[in-house]
Amino acid sequence: MGLYRVRAGSAKRMRVRALVIPIVAWLLLAAPANAQDVLTEAAEALRDSPVYVHPDAERALSDREQARLRELISERGAGPMYIAVLPDSARDQAGGDPTSALREIARDLREPGVYAGVIGDSFRAGSLGADVPASQLAREALDAHGSDGTYAVLTDFVRRVGDARAGGGGQGGGDGGGAGGFPLVLLLLLGLPIAVIALMRRGQRKRLEAQERAQLEDVKGVAREDLVALGDDIRALDLDVQMPDADPEGRQHYGQAVERYTEAEQALDRARRPEDLERVTSALEEGRWAMAAAKAELAGGKAPERRPPCFFDPRHGPSVGEIDWAPPGGQPRPVPVCAADLQRIRDGDNPDARQVPVGGQMVPYWQAGPAYMPWAGGFFGGGLLPGLFIGSMLGGGTGLFGGAAGEEAFADGGDFGGGDFGDFGGGGDFGDFGGGGDF
Repeated sequence: MGLYRVRAGSAKRMRVRALVIPIVAWLLLAAPANAQDVLTEAAEALRDSPVYVHPDAERALSDREQARLRELISERGAGPMYIAVLPDSARDQAGGDPTSALREIARDLREPGVYAGVIGDSFRAGSLGADVPASQLAREALDAHGSDGTYAVLTDFVRRVGDARAGGGGQGGGDGGGAGGFPLVLLLLLGLPIAVIALMRRGQRKRLEAQERAQLEDVKGVAREDLVALGDDIRALDLDVQMPDADPEGRQHYGQAVERYTEAEQALDRARRPEDLERVTSALEEGRWAMAAAKAELAGGKAPERRPPCFFDPRHGPSVGEIDWAPPGGQPRPVPVCAADLQRIRDGDNPDARQVPVGGQMVPYWQAGPAYMPWAGGFFGGGLLPGLFIGSMLGGGTGLFGGAAGEEAFADGGDFGGGDFGDFGGGGDFGDFGGGGDF
């Protein structure tokens, strides 16, 4: 299994927030598990229509204006185009950046085209797989019609995109002389291999997307196992918490565990990429420590020291110390270990390592490749184990969400047909309407 040396380990105690909410309310008033965020809703709606307006958008368009925009996109040959008008709260789901919010929609939609977003009072645009300077055109449309309102800016933007796609064409005509046939033949000869390459890339992209979806489902399945394990612990302690003489601090920690369970459940339902699972496991880590504290306090003891979970399987709960551990062929590094695994190692046995699915096989999670890095990062974040999770153990693993493959497919959108996310940005800000400030 590797090299071990038992070491003493300790960590600073961390204060735990006191939560004064009735336990029954925590169990019964959990938020809906299938709640979707605004950006996901927008991406799903744009699959069916090129214009989506959220009902809470500060700059919402009328039904007639939306219909006219759809017609204009078709009339001016501006498509494929995707326009989303969203409330200002949508930017909060992307770290407060409207450009990042628009990128999230494009990543979820996974379709080449021009993207435009009115998010609160901000206007952003970008393109994927389209030779259109979208952000520049958005800036020009805003400069020209900013004082006329949202609809005027968007219609002007659509016209500008249509003109850019036409490339100044429409200069047909000509005398139809004999020499005119040669450029046509040349165009056909050049266009055929381009079309073949495009079809090949499309097939490759579909295969990659299918592999990515399968891998994401594997990682989500592992996270769901962690969620179920915490839920089982919560239910097992329910009767103890409801006893009249139950320790107050034990009740508080139990309630904290229930809250973290609910947060993790909602984050798992919203997860669309492996990166999203870090929020899930971060909440589960805090919830599992809170459960350990609740069990100890309800039994008349004290809450354990706040430590990272057991490295070999986070479901084992908080660690009690550290050992020097090395993967096969790797260098020893200190890792946190639970009491049970520590005893196994002292007895000369292998620890109970977490096995996860990769390509139809079960392997220790640290050998499963970059797709599992965000899942592990939620448990062991903050630079605790950088050598193990970024170095030799996972750096050479296979996976479509990390390393070179992940960067090509997601980092700049280059795998969507040659475009990139670099064109996102600009577009100005609707706060400049008429010289006024933000709404």
